[in-house]
Amino acid sequence: MLRMSSLFLRTLRDDPADAEVPSHKLLVRAGYIRRIAAGIYSWLPLGVITLRNVENIIREEMDKAGFQEVHFPALLPKEAYEATNRWEEYGPSLFRLQDRKGGDYLLGPTHEEMFTLMVKGEYSSYKDLPLTIYQIQNKFRDEARPRSGIIRGREFVMKDSYSFDLTDEGLGISYDKHRDAYITTFDRLHLKYNIVKAVSGAMGGSKSEEFLAPCPTGEDTYVLCPKCGFAANVEAMVTKVTPADASGVPALEELDTPNTPTIDSLVDVLNLKFGGGFTGASTLKNVLLMADKKAISVLVPGDREVDLKRLQAGLPGVEELRVFEEADFAKHPGLVKGYIGPQDAGKFGITVYADPRVAPGTSWVTGANKKDRHARNVVNGRDFTPDAYVEAAEIREGDSCPECSTAVVIDRAIEIGHIFQLGRKYADALGLTVLDQNGKSQVVTMGSYGIGVSRAVAAIAEQSYDEIGLVWPLEVAPAKVHIVATGKEDLPFDTALDIATKLEASGITVMLDDRRDPSAGVKFKDAELIGIPVIIVVGKSLADGKIELRNRKSGEKSEVAVGDAISAVTTLIASLS
Repeated sequence: MLRMSSLFLRTLRDDPADAEVPSHKLLVRAGYIRRIAAGIYSWLPLGVITLRNVENIIREEMDKAGFQEVHFPALLPKEAYEATNRWEEYGPSLFRLQDRKGGDYLLGPTHEEMFTLMVKGEYSSYKDLPLTIYQIQNKFRDEARPRSGIIRGREFVMKDSYSFDLTDEGLGISYDKHRDAYITTFDRLHLKYNIVKAVSGAMGGSKSEEFLAPCPTGEDTYVLCPKCGFAANVEAMVTKVTPADASGVPALEELDTPNTPTIDSLVDVLNLKFGGGFTGASTLKNVLLMADKKAISVLVPGDREVDLKRLQAGLPGVEELRVFEEADFAKHPGLVKGYIGPQDAGKFGITVYADPRVAPGTSWVTGANKKDRHARNVVNGRDFTPDAYVEAAEIREGDSCPECSTAVVIDRAIEIGHIFQLGRKYADALGLTVLDQNGKSQVVTMGSYGIGVSRAVAAIAEQSYDEIGLVWPLEVAPAKVHIVATGKEDLPFDTALDIATKLEASGITVMLDDRRDPSAGVKFKDAELIGIPVIIVVGKSLADGKIELRNRKSGEKSEVAVGDAISAVTTLIASLS
């Protein structure tokens, strides 16, 4: 039983100054978390209980699926991450440190290497497989811009599991088992979610799906097709484009276009000179970027922006992308800022990537690589040829579904889970092999499956609150019943304690507000803010032998005889399960 007279808890009336999203505001105000530094939070007793409840649901579903729990340290040696090239590939987001002897270590952002080496050290035969092991552990990433409270922090709790199979077919079975376990897990957490196609990113691998919890303040953007149900993270959205017929396009023509360094200014001049009909979509934008210190140009229609996350997902191994700066232009004097085109790009020593919308045969107005000059009738495949195609342009509401061509809708969400078919990347790098049925050495194939545990707490809060506070689902809440005793006499407090004791004896967890000092109004506000699903008020109605029973989510209230309190609470809880 949690007794508020002794509970380490302080609620706040005002939102913290640095909080931008509802979960951050409410988890701080209700006394669940406290900020230590940017992206680093401590958990108070109510927060610890809630976090453990989420962990336990995840653990129960992992165990039910036949997966086995292990545990690794957070402090890890450099060598294994060097073997997989991730010591460098992870870039600045990796926390690196040295011990007193000068040895290199890191704080684990993920544990693929450790899981791989653990299995390598214990198993050597195909008879040992398939195997799936998991852990629930603190992870560390040096986020450039930690924000949104515990949604994007530098230290966080994560469940990560890894499957080990001899064949690709076995990997597919392990992947589907995890997918099913995740569906059950998120259903028990009462999270609304969509399963969407995704990219693997720094993890590597092939098939990849994300579990996204819809939320207006979420950092992930995804597309949904209202007709066929296609769903994908914008980074994994594929553009369906048909090559154009350029046989009737006139020869390239240079135009005098003074003072037109922007798309809007160029369109105005084109419409003035050529009778209208030109839009930003008629022009070709050449976006210059530095990709790991190498200059690249990305071609997108002029009415679109480059989505750096989509672009980077299509450039494996690229750690850092940034836009050209003045110093970069100084190193490439042949580039005329504001008037750059892909014609003769080779002489500038720049790799040219084109978004699929810049399809072969399409004709554009673009820079002529001369000051105050543009060119029209510039055809892909005739007047320039990209080095490669990569999904780079921003995705918009109304873009065509790659499956059925219906206009897609766009929504925002919090990523709560991600599953990958890793394949043999880590097993190859670290020498994880077993002997098959014929005594031949075979490289094991792996899957990786993550759930953001602390992030799930925030995602539930984002989906489960109202204008007065948190509204936790029953299995997640720090207690199932919040009993508020009011008045100055002993009777309400004695009655409240008696009800609490009986509920606890029946297996129903209770928070008892037995504080004598705060007013009834303060106690009610605390109960509403903290968000426990069932509230019992023992106060004025006790004179008639009754208590008040409240459903926190619906707001419904009823008066119940004291003698019927336990059965009434049990019935209400059953309806909320």
